Amino acid sequence: MSDAKQQRVTTEQESREVAEQARQTEWEGRAFIRELYLGGLPLDLVHPFPTDEADRPEFRKFYDGMRDFLNNDVDSVAIDQTGEYTEAVIDGLRKLGAFGMKVPKEYGGLGLSVVEYCKIMQMVGSADGNIAALLSAHQSIGVPQPLKLFGTPEQKKKYLTRCAAGAISAFALTEPHVGSDPASLSTTAEPEGDYYILNGEKLWCTNGTLAELLVVMARNPKTKRISAFVVETAWPGVKVEYRCRFMGLKALGNGVISFKDVRIPKENLIGQEGGGLKVALITLNTGRLTIPAICAGIAKHCLEVVRGWGAARIQWGVPVWKHEAISHRIADMAATTFAMDSVSKLAAQMADRGGYDIRLEAAAAKEWNSVRAWEMIDQTLQIRGGRGYETEVSLAGRGETPIAVERILRDCRINLIFEGSSEVMHLFMAREAVDKHLQVAGAMIDPKNGFKEKAAALPKILAFYAGWYPPLWLRGLGTPSRYSEFGTLAPHLRFVERSARKLARESFHAMAVFQAKMERKQGFLFRTVDIVMELFAMSAAVSRAKSLAQAGGPEGEKGTALADLFCRNSSRKVQRLFRDLWRNDDDRKNGLTAKVMGGEFSWLEQGRLDVGLTPESFKTRFLTQDTEQEPRAAAGR
Repeated sequence: MSDAKQQRVTTEQESREVAEQARQTEWEGRAFIRELYLGGLPLDLVHPFPTDEADRPEFRKFYDGMRDFLNNDVDSVAIDQTGEYTEAVIDGLRKLGAFGMKVPKEYGGLGLSVVEYCKIMQMVGSADGNIAALLSAHQSIGVPQPLKLFGTPEQKKKYLTRCAAGAISAFALTEPHVGSDPASLSTTAEPEGDYYILNGEKLWCTNGTLAELLVVMARNPKTKRISAFVVETAWPGVKVEYRCRFMGLKALGNGVISFKDVRIPKENLIGQEGGGLKVALITLNTGRLTIPAICAGIAKHCLEVVRGWGAARIQWGVPVWKHEAISHRIADMAATTFAMDSVSKLAAQMADRGGYDIRLEAAAAKEWNSVRAWEMIDQTLQIRGGRGYETEVSLAGRGETPIAVERILRDCRINLIFEGSSEVMHLFMAREAVDKHLQVAGAMIDPKNGFKEKAAALPKILAFYAGWYPPLWLRGLGTPSRYSEFGTLAPHLRFVERSARKLARESFHAMAVFQAKMERKQGFLFRTVDIVMELFAMSAAVSRAKSLAQAGGPEGEKGTALADLFCRNSSRKVQRLFRDLWRNDDDRKNGLTAKVMGGEFSWLEQGRLDVGLTPESFKTRFLTQDTEQEPRAAAGR
């Protein structure tokens, strides 16, 4: 069997090294969350909160056109039922220019800013998850964004113009045995004269069944380095092998794509050879901002539904919103929606303004908003009760308004997996958060280093921490009245500042205690990520509320009330997370899991219907290859 058809099974160390090599090693500007992790509160990076400027006439025309299109020409129920986008819908999006939203005007696109694009996707996300996924996969990780960032003038002229005209694109990284571990990539691109010869198979290629253009990740079988290429689906050897179907997003054009001796012209290499993973990671720094916007749109839809239903539904003689069990939920949902909207808007503005390194902010916005949206739609279904669980078709069939809850719940769940699962986002943020500490003290925890290397690094380490650690305690002496200009919200900013210093101390203490084992302490690391995401959301909400109050509009006082309730809830969550850093059952759970996986508790499964699952049932398989992937016990996800 040729190397192109062999499935790579890498060691844990090799996978880690590939991921580390793909990182952006330099920070391209200040980063709010990074400074939070180091114990600071760089308020100037998030305040004053960027105010909404008047819409450009061209943008307003497109926005209104998209709104009318969604209202008049998109039958979301039919799309969900048939599992297909109609030609009329695709053509309508093309005529609007929706596939060229982020393409510069010089290539025929609309040239929307990140903020404008996110406004569109928020509206689309509130209405139809299938349309949102189609546009998001194309704009955020498909051909337009990586070519904007890394493409040659020739590539941009050739392909961005096609995208602007309506050519759909997709991103192909995942394989049957490879998710977030690109070191195990099996698809190969072998140089041969003026071409690369592409062989392999990709799984879950969103838009792949519809796309004219693909961004494909493949490795050189000799150098093992991964590169990114623009591949045209009309080329010989490119084949859609299978259309995948899912719990939600029924029309998603997602499938298995195979490549057999596909000849890629060398000029279709994106960026540098061997730089494919960096292309993907840097593209996602702004590409991930689509999902927070979509999720904020979902939250706004949920709030409208529970507000309407809470007033209309009478139980025990009063509207259900007056029952405290429902009232508390609605209040929390309103406060959370304000925070989600603030996080999405702030991250988008950061991307537009430049001068920031938003890799952590984009990841936090994606992760935090997607989890909150899932909680919001779950609460909405609970408040709507049976009508939340009932389909729109059934509601309409018996004469009630077909309000979308059940469909949105199914469609929303994937956002915790799209563009980096929640677990991967936590790992990514945790690694980036300790980057400074690894730069300074990495030599002390590197298992490859001996006593001589560690001793040589010690003076530099002591010098840094002598200047960094004491202020994490001493700065607290000067904070009792800080941020007084924020009025009733000032205590929340002081909490954020205190918590940032505490987070920095606790992270340092953990590195001292766990040392080289720190990377295995995912329970601890994930809690620190959850803490910093809450602090980011609190900062965004407070800053936005203050800006609304200063603007003097009717939202000013109301924004303050929303931010205050959100921060009260969030601060209690942060306090619980801090407590759980050191007082938890992590080791006990690890031990129990080992016993479960060893079969010691298999008796718990007795009483189920035996459907014949065996170890063979859980092997991943290629459609176009004879090989199969054994589940790996060593390397976690």
